[in-house]
Amino acid sequence: MAVEFCPESRAEPGIGDLTLLPPSTRRSLPMALLRAREVIMAHFRPMLARHDITEQQWRVLRVLAETGPLEATELANRASILPPSLTRIIKAMEEREFITRNKVKDDGRRALLAISPAGLALIEELSPERVAIYDAIEKRYGAEQHERLLDMLESLIQSESAEG
Repeated sequence: MAVEFCPESRAEPGIGDLTLLPPSTRRSLPMALLRAREVIMAHFRPMLARHDITEQQWRVLRVLAETGPLEATELANRASILPPSLTRIIKAMEEREFITRNKVKDDGRRALLAISPAGLALIEELSPERVAIYDAIEKRYGAEQHERLLDMLESLIQSESAEG
């Protein structure tokens, strides 16, 4: 697909060459992904807020429930959280006893983070509402289209990860 560029008439004095900008942020992949994320997360934020859980904390719980214990670097990667932010998130989640930290036996510098029984209980408590939200989204969007979108996004992630 060819990218159309702005006509030269869009350039304004002192602004620089605006002819290289795409005609609309509506056709920008990063912007479209951000808009889609915001539209979807708007359905989940009230549920998380009622339980005083941030989106990042929820991602940490989901990843640890899915994978089992992980080192912080791998957890940050899988939960799409920057490592400096994860340090603060881990501290808050340990204080609330949603996760545990255990030193690796042969290397005291390394630690494994794991979801605690309280963290699992929270996931279980939120599951009915979470499933209802997903079901409603899928009903509006269509199950087949939903699966196709997830497949396309995974394919994009894999192709761009291989590029790097």
